[in-house]
Amino acid sequence: MTTRIERPGIVMPVRLDPTGVTGPTPGQARGPGWRRVGSGRYVPASVDPGDLEQRIVEAVLGTSGPVAATGWAALHWGRGRWFSGLAADGVTPLPVPVALGDRRAVRPRAGVVLSEDWLFADDVVELDGLPLTVAERSVAYEMLRAESLIGAVRAIDMAAADDLVDVESMRVYAGRLAGRPGVRRLRAAIEWADENSWSPQEPTMRIHWRRALPQARLLCNAPIFDHDGRHLLTPDLLDVEHGVGGEYDGVVHLGDGPRRRDLDRDALYRDLGIELVTMMSADGRDLTSFLARLQGAYHRAAQRRGTPRSWTVDQPDWWVDTSTVARRRVLDAAARAVWLRRQAS
Repeated sequence: MTTRIERPGIVMPVRLDPTGVTGPTPGQARGPGWRRVGSGRYVPASVDPGDLEQRIVEAVLGTSGPVAATGWAALHWGRGRWFSGLAADGVTPLPVPVALGDRRAVRPRAGVVLSEDWLFADDVVELDGLPLTVAERSVAYEMLRAESLIGAVRAIDMAAADDLVDVESMRVYAGRLAGRPGVRRLRAAIEWADENSWSPQEPTMRIHWRRALPQARLLCNAPIFDHDGRHLLTPDLLDVEHGVGGEYDGVVHLGDGPRRRDLDRDALYRDLGIELVTMMSADGRDLTSFLARLQGAYHRAAQRRGTPRSWTVDQPDWWVDTSTVARRRVLDAAARAVWLRRQAS
């Protein structure tokens, strides 16, 4: 097990030390100044147990034997912005998933979920001193435990959003799991995935849209230009053939500033002759209104068929395409700051 975490702000769990030099004495450990994190490891009681990265470290180092962070914890440690360690309510902390492999068992403890699934020989790497499963293994863990296809697709979409995995690397990894439980579901979700989703809500809208209208060919976050090459806007989803755009408006859009921008955006869609369908956060619980808006948008778009368009998705020479993980990975820091600023917001 690693003995040093190379990340600022992390307090290393330590073992008992009868001399009190490298850790608490047995007597000190029983007092209020120390907190036990498992497997004979302790941290000072003043260390915040709610700090997310500290919680991940304590879960891993507090588990006996060779183990590794996996699932959302490994993806968060790998700088995955969308893996917050919180349940769907945005408040409840999720237990930290720790991979053991399938050849040993460890006593469970609060705040940790132990994964006794497969581990290939090359599944565990080290980042900043912490052992964790490779991104493909970590994403597969989340996908196989998701409550729905949408949740499974969201896991790969959001990992791809930060270039941790790409669709092909997930497809190859799934190929290694032939005969394993859940692999059929994993492969199905991979076929629904997209490398250019920018938020966790976009897969929800995309999947419901495609289920309602299987013939729709949807682009995620495709920039729209005028015929002079000026960038106009970038919808969350766009059906180029039919001229229908989609935007997800959650609670973040309810303030005066965001709402004003949304109204300006909606007016621009009308000026361009693009029919806009919006999914609200409440639509996830009852799709009736969203599907009615979707059908209405396609009906209105059909009335415009044959009308010359003032817009295009053909990218001008000055534009840098960032729609795939491969294209984003080759950008240097300066280019990423310019071309990925909206994704990073």
